[in-house]
Amino acid sequence: MQDTLVVFDLGGVPIDREPRRLYRRIFAEEAAMERFLAEICTRAWNAELERGRPLAEAVAELVARHPAREGAIRTWWERRIAMIGGPISDTVAILERLTERGTPLVALSNWSAETFPLVRAQEAYRFLDRFERNFLSGELGLIEPEPAIFEHLLSATGRRPESCLFIDDSAANIATAERLGFATHRFRGPELLARDLIARGLVG
Repeated sequence: MQDTLVVFDLGGVPIDREPRRLYRRIFAEEAAMERFLAEICTRAWNAELERGRPLAEAVAELVARHPAREGAIRTWWERRIAMIGGPISDTVAILERLTERGTPLVALSNWSAETFPLVRAQEAYRFLDRFERNFLSGELGLIEPEPAIFEHLLSATGRRPESCLFIDDSAANIATAERLGFATHRFRGPELLARDLIARGLVG
């Protein structure tokens, strides 16, 4: 796969990101935390943030609907960096191997435009410099797994989908990429990713 553009998702692939990391510090009981995330700060609500909705606006609207949960809701805004667990070091090592081979790399990820700069500014995430471009949902107003964000990437890079390898831990995102013609790898850990990249001739 010479001249393959390798496209990395960020959350869950080179960066450990999980809201429960924060909310386990807020809720004494796991079941109460899960209800909060299922009923109030839901996946659908977070998807609006990742698509670009201003955080302050989204939090204020949710507090108005659930005033009894104001503290926990505002925590999403005030302590959102605590959802980030740090780099996944073995994946970062794979990025370094790809860079050494001169493999072109970009990132495609669902991420709030107001949160990503907080991550980007930290020394631990300097490896993000290895990406030629970051295609972020919150900046583009487009979101995975909708096809439009993948099509935007192809247009912006001048690539055909079959010349791209897309790496993501989300089955839904992988499914869209495959329908569009991307080569894909469903991320289940750095070791399996390294094996796949070796098989494809992308790393030695």
